[in-house]
Amino acid sequence: MQVQINWLDPSEWFQAGRGPRYLQLHRHIRAAIQSGELAPDDQLPPERDLAEAADVSRVTVRKAIAELVGDGLIEQRQGAGSFVRAAAPKLEQSLSSLVSFTENMQARGMTSTSETLSLGLFRPTSEEMMSLGLSSNDRVARIERLRSASGTPMALERSSLPGDILPHPEKIDVSLYALLRKTGQAPTRAIQRVTATNLTATDAQMFHLPEGAAVLKIERTGYLDTGRPIEFTSGLYRSDIYDFVSELRLD
Repeated sequence: MQVQINWLDPSEWFQAGRGPRYLQLHRHIRAAIQSGELAPDDQLPPERDLAEAADVSRVTVRKAIAELVGDGLIEQRQGAGSFVRAAAPKLEQSLSSLVSFTENMQARGMTSTSETLSLGLFRPTSEEMMSLGLSSNDRVARIERLRSASGTPMALERSSLPGDILPHPEKIDVSLYALLRKTGQAPTRAIQRVTATNLTATDAQMFHLPEGAAVLKIERTGYLDTGRPIEFTSGLYRSDIYDFVSELRLD
């Protein structure tokens, strides 16, 4: 169904001093989608009609729609127009089990891929020394990866491990935990902290999302049975398609 456009009157969405018109228009349309005023599979009017109703240029409309496409809220079908995208079911990951991103995606029947952005052995930072119990003379293995499922970027993970635990980070294929299990040095417990944050311009490009988009941030420290910390990972996860859940029990 093609939607009506009386809700695009500038008095409904534009306020002087609240940012560029295309961003304000983008926020207005996004709010309409999130509230249900615009339903999945609703077709937006042609760009010319949107521009006339909103009293802006077609360039402004085009930029606003591009932002909505980046948010995953609008899809552009060749030869048909722009449509409200149906919400994808969120993926759940338990906070009480230690499984890798690869294993989590495989359990859901999805194909996971990893793009290695950087890796190697380095001198530890002060944060790594504190988290992993290292001295300034130790070496730390670092790997930064963009994790995707079925072609969609879903997580940006930056992991640090002591050099004696991971002396050859270049041997990581897809799953870090799978490699650690082969050497009997995979963490058996972890402490995780979950917070909300907003994407920087650099990270937003990785996710194909606009700068400032809300994501989940998880910092995890993994431990061996002996209590030794051997993994510190800081990850960003798309909050629009990822849920982290935990199970609480009465002892």
